[in-house]
Amino acid sequence: GKQGMMDEGTVLSLSIAQIVQRLKGSHLHSQIERQAKDCLHRPEIKLESLKEDVRSFLKTSGWEKKLQNAIYRELHIQLPPSHPTAPLEHLKEPLAYMRKAQASWEKRILKSLNSMSTELGVPLARKRPGAEQKELTNKWNEMGTDEPDLSRFRPVYAPKDFLEVLISLRNPNHDSCEDVSARSHWGLIQVPLNVRDIPQLRQAYAELNLSSGQLGIDDLAHVHPVGSRLFLHSCLFSIAFCVVVVGQDSAAAQQYSRRGCPTGLRADLWALILNSTNQLMQKVVLCHKICENPLLPQDVKLTASNDDYYFVFEDFLYQVLLCFSRDTAVLEHFKYNSATPPKSYLHAGIFIFSGVIPFHGFSMYVAPLCFLYNEPSKLYSVFREMYIRYFFRLHSISSSFSGIVSLCLQFERLLQTHLPQLFYHLRQIGAQPLRIAFKWMVRAFSGYLSTDQLLLLWDRILGYDSLEVVAVLAAAVFAFRAENLMEVTSLASAEAVLADLSTLKVIPLIQIFLFATAI
Repeated sequence: GKQGMMDEGTVLSLSIAQIVQRLKGSHLHSQIERQAKDCLHRPEIKLESLKEDVRSFLKTSGWEKKLQNAIYRELHIQLPPSHPTAPLEHLKEPLAYMRKAQASWEKRILKSLNSMSTELGVPLARKRPGAEQKELTNKWNEMGTDEPDLSRFRPVYAPKDFLEVLISLRNPNHDSCEDVSARSHWGLIQVPLNVRDIPQLRQAYAELNLSSGQLGIDDLAHVHPVGSRLFLHSCLFSIAFCVVVVGQDSAAAQQYSRRGCPTGLRADLWALILNSTNQLMQKVVLCHKICENPLLPQDVKLTASNDDYYFVFEDFLYQVLLCFSRDTAVLEHFKYNSATPPKSYLHAGIFIFSGVIPFHGFSMYVAPLCFLYNEPSKLYSVFREMYIRYFFRLHSISSSFSGIVSLCLQFERLLQTHLPQLFYHLRQIGAQPLRIAFKWMVRAFSGYLSTDQLLLLWDRILGYDSLEVVAVLAAAVFAFRAENLMEVTSLASAEAVLADLSTLKVIPLIQIFLFATAI
């Protein structure tokens, strides 16, 4: 309620103050300061117009653009400005029952983590002695190949455990018997959150309409006759790309990515959108013992190594995830995440798992990025930004419209509104659609789609700065296979119909579902 009382001016000045505060201690701030000092010796800088001259020097030398991109990044990851007296946990998650559910879920995970650690007699962290650090430095490049016996370890939880928690969520202040729409909701998610329906999605995702050219569908210039509309479109798109990349502008790159990124240019565009700076990975890991995070290599083994697309990246994935689990900067994201880092593992000044506890399939957030970046530090910095902007929302309980609870509800509502017969049929035979689609959504479809299609989907997550498109695709997959699904008589047979998504073309599916469904 308090936010409503603040006028726009107050909100804006609070926002600006917050961003200035965050950028003040940054590496960029000290670099710009140094540049400004150094440029004072340049002949074109005059004392009488000092301020303007320094400013125009920073502009022409590209520093102003770097600052703009940094501010743009802050706007995307910071909390909405709130009343100065509002307590921190309200900023992270305004709904008390969501905060409570997240806290009890964390307790449950920590309990199973503790019991696994005790049962196997493996401490969760210890500092590395010097000799061991040295040995690891030499072994850094073949890290995936030498590890403790992992067969005894298991991931702390699987997506289906998490789904049960989401299904049991209830808003204690909400009387569902008064609410016709809740009573008539056939799905598993029973919380009243606002999610967008097709008419609103059409407005929000206007660039995906059927008459707009999309990269990855109609970007093959040689297919279009010279002078045709699509040929001109692809020419204009290439020009737009040059402007974006040469201008090094995060906001423009994000806008561009809404229609898909060209394969050869995607890596640069994503790094620009995320404004990611290369991280020194090795440094983070070397001073912490390797076996305290047996869950990571085990997850890489269980998921990525068994995946036809990704098994070749096993070592690479292991390095990145090991770094991530040691990276204290990741803790920053807990300021705007409903989750709380596990304090019980504070050891040698570093949180174990950087406050993030991996689950079965966690490595699949990184695997697709291995196709884009062959340099570990670039890969790492892009993954870290993707995680703290998007992926963390897929396994923490919150009311955010990009959070997993909203995505589940949105998926169920889209299906019930636009394919009621299918929804009713599946529900009757005990095959609740969400039980099938949840595993796709919790991994943002990684490991389920072919890699080229997954990257086209992730282009749109970045372009629209939202995970909503994941819920839309899940509903579109059911719509696409609706005829076969109407024939099935059990959960197992419904799962069989939807077992292989590797041949799907995601963008046409999303476009047809959003723009060709009768409303």
